[in-house]
Amino acid sequence: MSKKRKVIGAVLKGCIYLAAAFTVLMLVLIIGYILVKGVPYITWGLLSTAPSALNNTIGILPNILNTLYVILLTILIVLPLGVGAAIYLNEYASSKRLVGMIEATVEILAAIPSIIYGLVGMLFFSNFLGFKMSLLSGCLTLVIVILPTIIRTTQESLKTVPQSYREGALGLGATKWYMIRTIVVPCSLDGIVTGCILAIGRIVGESAALLFTAGLAAGAVNSIFTAYSASGGTLSVALYMYVSERGEFDIGFAIAAILMLLVLLINGATKLVQKKLKQKNT
Repeated sequence: MSKKRKVIGAVLKGCIYLAAAFTVLMLVLIIGYILVKGVPYITWGLLSTAPSALNNTIGILPNILNTLYVILLTILIVLPLGVGAAIYLNEYASSKRLVGMIEATVEILAAIPSIIYGLVGMLFFSNFLGFKMSLLSGCLTLVIVILPTIIRTTQESLKTVPQSYREGALGLGATKWYMIRTIVVPCSLDGIVTGCILAIGRIVGESAALLFTAGLAAGAVNSIFTAYSASGGTLSVALYMYVSERGEFDIGFAIAAILMLLVLLINGATKLVQKKLKQKNT
């Protein structure tokens, strides 16, 4: 290599390292700032009680439970739909024009602002289907919001599986579905888990769509089954209300810190499940 090319290569390499360091630094600063500002205001009373106007107390236990309920039902619905759609597009669809149209539609869905999803969810799920303002309406709306993310990440992961794996399985007499279920999907597990993590992050951070469909209620519910038929605000909605409507910035930072810790905990659990599944498949 000439001296000029070596200099250019070194400069480009330095720029790449600088960009990576800047990205990590911004992440550390944001997480550190929120934790420093929010952790001192996290108390057991805040985590274990419901808000009470009579006692003039603030509690976010119903919001924490509502967030977990929304994550659970949304993931249970969207994962089969998203992974199934990706498998069809990558393994079964033979018309390139049809695949292109579906992929274009998925890209358009991903670009639509979430507040529009909230309006559509309110009109369709809450009013037309009669689910009213409830967690169920919010979950179904979020399914549409994060479906493009699951489809695209799973589809890209399926494309990384070598074609020789498919040909070898089919050559040994395996059916196409058996080949997909036992070889293609396990090899794509990393991409599916990544899509799941991105979806959970989107669910936890979503507020605009849930304001119109799930509501703002922060009352305690008796069971998970009654929770889905009742109105309820998640942590992100509570964060918006406490900061924008009431000016409770200390509580806002505390909720933000709880949200970050919750996301890290769920992501860690998801990675653990992924590791266990990979060990089982191998």
